[in-house]
Amino acid sequence: MQADLHRWDVTPREAVAIQRELVGLIRLTPLQKKVQTISAADCAFIGKKRILAAAVLCNAKTLEILDSATVNRPLMFPYVPGLLSFREAPAVIEAVSKLRIPGDVLMIDGQGIAHPRGVGLASHVGLWLNVPTIGVAKSRLCGSHRPVGQRRGNRSQLVLDGKVIGVALRTRDNVSVLYVSPGHLITLGECIRLVLRCAPEYRLPQPSKLAHNMVSMLKSQLVD
Repeated sequence: MQADLHRWDVTPREAVAIQRELVGLIRLTPLQKKVQTISAADCAFIGKKRILAAAVLCNAKTLEILDSATVNRPLMFPYVPGLLSFREAPAVIEAVSKLRIPGDVLMIDGQGIAHPRGVGLASHVGLWLNVPTIGVAKSRLCGSHRPVGQRRGNRSQLVLDGKVIGVALRTRDNVSVLYVSPGHLITLGECIRLVLRCAPEYRLPQPSKLAHNMVSMLKSQLVD
């Protein structure tokens, strides 16, 4: 794990200032080695006081699950649009750190650089853990794109202020698009190829689906 980048007990104003500093550290560079393992993480909440996170590690070829971890911890940051990484990243980082290895690439349920200040959850976690990360979001946070065809693999560039920040990607025929953006240490083209490779049957990439199912099951066990 990388050395601490900043404190987490900050105000929203301080968090914005931190994001403006972190954006300069993001590197969208090609992957440095063959992807043999892919991890994914997702979060859920219990009321306004606790956050749950689940992380899974998968074989990149078979998508078989190799390891998993969960976290249940106090929620320390309020809900503020554009600052969700300060609310979710500590739990995600802790869950991924409990895996035996973080994976060659980490998929995050959230944005990468497709964020108003260029530092979504995937970018924030990627910087903290110093691993390649992909933002795989179910909804658009910012930017605009042209209509996307209905066939698997169809995509449209997501653009903000004239800059391509990701894509709206159709991972299955006639299903809602996912918003895919690079987080850190990976290119947009590599993100698209990996997301499609990991989504042979479902809208979500298999590692992301496994993490989502795991954190949802944990929440149901704790709430029921």
